[in-house]
Amino acid sequence: MQLWVIWLIAAVVLGGVEIFTLTAALGMLGAAALITAGFAAAGIPPLAQALVFAAGAAAGLVLVRPVALRHLAVPPRERFGVDALIGKRAYVLQQVDGFGGRVRIDGEEWTARAYDETLVIPAGAAVDVMEISGSTALVYPRE
Repeated sequence: MQLWVIWLIAAVVLGGVEIFTLTAALGMLGAAALITAGFAAAGIPPLAQALVFAAGAAAGLVLVRPVALRHLAVPPRERFGVDALIGKRAYVLQQVDGFGGRVRIDGEEWTARAYDETLVIPAGAAVDVMEISGSTALVYPRE
């Protein structure tokens, strides 16, 4: 069997295993083996083939794999509903303390309590929404 066929079989096997692992490492090795199969078919000696494979594998693992992994990463889930309000800026309409108050979040009026029950936040202050408990926003003053 000719050496280029062995490189081609190695490329197909590595590519097939990559489909099941999704590590992007075996795919890069398979691509390096495919390139090496082309050089082997052109007739370069086995030592040069090994160098081509090593260079292709190193380039793939160092340059291409990090980019591929970034594209495989799952983006953060978008928050919606009341969860989307957490972290937003709000404005105090009526003094907020550990027992109650009113704030405006994105144009809507909400009941509110201070996240730290010892705080008293005056009307007109800017606050951050730390948590939503039922229909009450737990807020903390902005620094």
